[in-house]
Amino acid sequence: EVHLVESGGGLVQSGESLRLSCVASGFPFGAYGLAWVRQGPGKELEWVSSISATGGVTYYADSVRGRFTISRDSAGDTLFLQLNKLKTEDTATYYCARHKSQYRISTRLNDYPYRGQGTQVTVSS
Repeated sequence: EVHLVESGGGLVQSGESLRLSCVASGFPFGAYGLAWVRQGPGKELEWVSSISATGGVTYYADSVRGRFTISRDSAGDTLFLQLNKLKTEDTATYYCARHKSQYRISTRLNDYPYRGQGTQVTVSS
């Protein structure tokens, strides 16, 4: 069973940073592309960033490119998202997600059906 557990969220001020983590289990970590998605208050679920199974390819939504960095650590089966220069519009519940197929990466939300319980990020002005 795919199990994804996020942590690292919190309340910060605009311009500050956070680092989110997601520990994965229940599947071969190095065989799957992963992603971060988020859902802000009153908004639909939104894809944020993806990373390939090897970590060599990454994609970012325009709204976070240059401020967020996705990475993964195969030794610890952990996915990370470094959030810098946070804005109030980044306020959301952030979920890590696994691609539905091995060795694939995409920017489509529906390709990442396996998600954790989420971690809340709140950015105040």
